[in-house]
Amino acid sequence: MDDQKLVALVDQVLQGDTRAAARLMRDIDDQMPQAVLALKRLHPHLGRAAVLGVTGSPGVGKSTLTDALVTRYRRTGETVGVVAVDPTSPFSGGAILGDRIRMQRHATDDGVFIRSLATRGAFGGLTSSTRGVVAVMDAMGKDRILVETVGVGQDEVDIARMADTTVIVLAPGMGDDIQAIKAGILEVGDIFVVNKMDREGAARTEAELKTMLAMRDETERESDWDPPVLLTNAVEGRGLTRLIEAVARHRELLLADGQRRLQQRRTARARMELVNLIQDRALQEMYHRLGGQEQLDRLAQVIAEGRRDPYSVCEELFDRGPDEPNP
Repeated sequence: MDDQKLVALVDQVLQGDTRAAARLMRDIDDQMPQAVLALKRLHPHLGRAAVLGVTGSPGVGKSTLTDALVTRYRRTGETVGVVAVDPTSPFSGGAILGDRIRMQRHATDDGVFIRSLATRGAFGGLTSSTRGVVAVMDAMGKDRILVETVGVGQDEVDIARMADTTVIVLAPGMGDDIQAIKAGILEVGDIFVVNKMDREGAARTEAELKTMLAMRDETERESDWDPPVLLTNAVEGRGLTRLIEAVARHRELLLADGQRRLQQRRTARARMELVNLIQDRALQEMYHRLGGQEQLDRLAQVIAEGRRDPYSVCEELFDRGPDEPNP
């Protein structure tokens, strides 16, 4: 892409052109070189949108809750971007099918932009793609960006850390309390939602969450914010007003005192972004040096058979030049 076309693409995105934005998001997802050039030019225009992360185990109703939040925010005239992340497959019932079909009713609304992402088996790149898509939506001028992830693994925790405010969604009877402890999402969550409040065990799940939050170490607590635990029924819209109010209160806290807390979060996010970019670049470089999946499989077999150890192979890959033969 020549410089003139790049400038035109960036200008179109900044003007809110959905076709240009969709084209750039596709290039970001495909890790095209021109996408990085565009993101470099868009970077000075970022930081205006309020980014809300929504994560939790599959089946807790995140998509329904996200859809309901989009509807509520649109009623107040705010423009909304939605990034729906499925770290497994676009055909798993997460990124396109299942409950997310409900969000497609917003597709004809010019004030809503929805984008689904999946890893497709790529080496790294999911967090980077999500970050890039969020950046494009921010540059487009969206007032709010909702990032919804499937699951509570490390990928989702990392993606949740991109948000200014993170909502952890749980449901009664799904063992989410154990998952929360294992995945460390207690540290990530700013607001906790027990969805499907009409189910048996909702009150117990609420009480257990409050107990776990109260037991956190002082180093894991944010000084002026006590994460609320809220009950909702996203299908019926019950409890949504309290959730939106909690999000607004957390936003006010972030913006108070000269936006000190927001700046702290964004500095931590920038640090994580830089580390992720370095890791992705190093991984891609090593993968290129290996010569692809076939060579990686060959080395893995050699290591598995005990003929080589992984430490020496790794050291040789980093020590040798890019054009030298594989170890």
